[in-house]
Amino acid sequence: MSHDRYGTDVLASASAGAHRPRRPASTPVAAEPGLVVEEVTSGWVGAVVRVEKTGGMHVVVLEDRRGATRSFPLGPGFWVDGAPVVLTPPAPRTTTPARPTRTASGSVAVHGTRARVARGSRIWVEGRHDAELVEKVWGDDLRIEGVVVEPLHGVDDLAGAIRDFAPEPGRRLGVLVDHLVAGSKESRIAAEAVRAAPAGTVTVLGHPYVDVWQAVRPERLGLAAWPTIERGTEWKLGILRELGWPAGDQADVARAWQRILGSVRSYADLEPSLLGRVEELIDFVTG
Repeated sequence: MSHDRYGTDVLASASAGAHRPRRPASTPVAAEPGLVVEEVTSGWVGAVVRVEKTGGMHVVVLEDRRGATRSFPLGPGFWVDGAPVVLTPPAPRTTTPARPTRTASGSVAVHGTRARVARGSRIWVEGRHDAELVEKVWGDDLRIEGVVVEPLHGVDDLAGAIRDFAPEPGRRLGVLVDHLVAGSKESRIAAEAVRAAPAGTVTVLGHPYVDVWQAVRPERLGLAAWPTIERGTEWKLGILRELGWPAGDQADVARAWQRILGSVRSYADLEPSLLGRVEELIDFVTG
């Protein structure tokens, strides 16, 4: 008996019909941003930046560790974690816009709550522009509280208007007056108005500005300060002329106000002397 010192023939298993190991099958993987893949043909390794369609086909953009990018046809020919994959487009994402957490006035936003039925109490402001500014900044808060803001179109007969309103406990009235400074006509009107109502049912507050336009911070309009207008000049038209804006008629005034109002994004764009007074009025009529 002879001894085979070299062992069995290494090809014997092949001749006996043994099978070679099969290549692992490629699995589909979505090309989500950030996924690190290797393109087999070029050896390029990078993270998925995006998938885009170009020339009628989808390509994946990969960024390597040095920040360089290359694009490759989406499909087979990639490896992820040492295993072959077929890259597929990522699933479309449905995004829901994030709801604001604060209102324009800076209050905590309350979502999914209907406006409260209007209270008997009211806030009066001098004119339409005042009402629109209050609505833009405090509108969400006022609807939650059930407070209605109404324009007065002047305060010359404020005492008479208050008597007609007939305030009482549970039916309070807060009034916001322009140019409410010591010794002014407006300050005398405010004092008379409060005396015309039962104690604790009416409060009259105001800001020092000639018009509510000035309560908007001038830098929102690219100004260092609001221009000073001489006495005897219609204030709004004088402002428009100083700014170089059209100032022919009330239509120009209306367009200018919409431009000013459009510059207001939140309470941060208003002067503190107005902010504090409006907040006090809301507290008074809801207290």
